[in-house]
Amino acid sequence: MKITVLVGGVGGARFLLGVQRLLGLGQFTDQISAAAGDLDHVLTAVVNIGDDAWMHGVRICPDLDTCMYTLGGGIDPERGWGHRNETWNAKEELAAYGVQPDWFGLGDRDLATHLVRSQMLRAGYPLSAVTEALCHRWTPGATLLPASDDRCETHVVIDDPDTGDRKAIHFQEWWVRYRARVTTHSFAFVGSETATAGPGVVDAITDADVVMLAPSNPVVSIGAILAIPGVRAALRSTPAPVIGYSPIISGKPLRGMADECLSVIGVESSSHAVARHYGARSATGILDYWLISEGDHAEIPGVTVEPIPLLMSDPSTTAEMVRAGLELAGVTL
Repeated sequence: MKITVLVGGVGGARFLLGVQRLLGLGQFTDQISAAAGDLDHVLTAVVNIGDDAWMHGVRICPDLDTCMYTLGGGIDPERGWGHRNETWNAKEELAAYGVQPDWFGLGDRDLATHLVRSQMLRAGYPLSAVTEALCHRWTPGATLLPASDDRCETHVVIDDPDTGDRKAIHFQEWWVRYRARVTTHSFAFVGSETATAGPGVVDAITDADVVMLAPSNPVVSIGAILAIPGVRAALRSTPAPVIGYSPIISGKPLRGMADECLSVIGVESSSHAVARHYGARSATGILDYWLISEGDHAEIPGVTVEPIPLLMSDPSTTAEMVRAGLELAGVTL
């Protein structure tokens, strides 16, 4: 069984843990054996890069790192992002120097990852090769593919809180500094129009037995992946069923600020509205199946909908979510 999952950050990483649990994969799974086809099941994650940014001279890839740390056993269990047992000496020293931006938390252990990545990028290695090299240290038990090797960043058009003038800022500033609490007009996936899907991304989708959309932010996580040319076409043409999981429960996001993002693009925060936003593959969209929370409602022509428990309280519970999706699509392990 080859399962490919499109994912964002914390929620996507936790969803991947559930897929691993169901497939019997996990940390220290031999990636050489996976590449050679020696494993019964292979998990590939196509990961959002729209949140990536240069800060303090280093390249930060939040979603790739969150997936890598989570699957590799190094994530901070309380925050859901960053290293466990993190320290903040470098951040404190940068603040003492008055270096900007001062609103972004750069942990000491996390900084090591960014330094290695930045050194390799400046030496000419593409992000996909850098990610593969970093994963040798973490052995995540899944293949993590950046959605593109090209620089594709999500920017947000807002009214400046001080001047009222309209301007564009990086998504990280909108998300971390302002917590989405500024007048917001639109999102722009800068660079995506000239980008190409990363090595292995299209094949991972078209050659999969099952493709899943994790319950990640549909606008700035899944949406940023879909903005890269070739990805949507691969989803529409793959012979594999495409199974999506709603990030909305009873009108509220599972995690993060998906409701604020949906509001900006004029989509209601509901399972029905997000499914309609994605659309059915039988029409012009990308979904075949849609898993929603019990008590929620969604009715999209051409999409088979099933209510299930959707809270990812632990990997075993999440594995049952994954199993329910496979059963709905008629797929057996």
